[in-house]
Amino acid sequence: MRPAAAVAALGVAVAVGVPAAWQLTREPAAAGAPIEQVLAEPGRPVSSGPTTAPAGPGPLPPVTVRDAAPTVAAAAPAPARLRVPGLGIDAPVDPVGVRDDGQMAIPDDVDRVGWYRFGPVPGDAGSAVVAGHVDDREQGLGELAPLRTADVGTEVEVTDAAGTATRWRVASREEVVKQALPLDRLFAREGAPRLVVVTCGGEFLPEYGSYESNVVVIAEPVP
Repeated sequence: MRPAAAVAALGVAVAVGVPAAWQLTREPAAAGAPIEQVLAEPGRPVSSGPTTAPAGPGPLPPVTVRDAAPTVAAAAPAPARLRVPGLGIDAPVDPVGVRDDGQMAIPDDVDRVGWYRFGPVPGDAGSAVVAGHVDDREQGLGELAPLRTADVGTEVEVTDAAGTATRWRVASREEVVKQALPLDRLFAREGAPRLVVVTCGGEFLPEYGSYESNVVVIAEPVP
């Protein structure tokens, strides 16, 4: 099982090709509280960026005694569709993992998005992460291009493979330089359920064939 920290900051939702026309009329880079503040657990200090791994493994946790044949809980169905009706987003969701270079793998088709399958499913504890391309030189604008206009209160719907839908409400949108993404928080496997939706943003960097930043939207469950 891959650790969440295996995802490289520069590789999340990398766009391919040339910048699209949407850059000419860019929305404000943020809406709502900063994502670090939204992601922080009560009583836990907010960091200024990604944390580094400790030098050693640290003390081992105490041994837990378990039954010889514990009951295995059934895995929750994977997300199958992401919809943001107010922004016109309606995309199939593919389970994805990590590429050989440590970057999060996302579908090549800009009309599809990827769910990080080594993390929580939407609705479970922790952050369920979905990412997709903002555009492509040949395919044009991606399904997540309108994400840059998401405002606080925008409703998001995720339907799983069993046909069950969960509803979410945007709490924060922020444009973050890729090297400064708080990956430990974005890919958290514990804490309150959250939906994290990511695409590219900022200036296009021709030398890398990518954008300098990511648009990150944090959504919380609708009660």
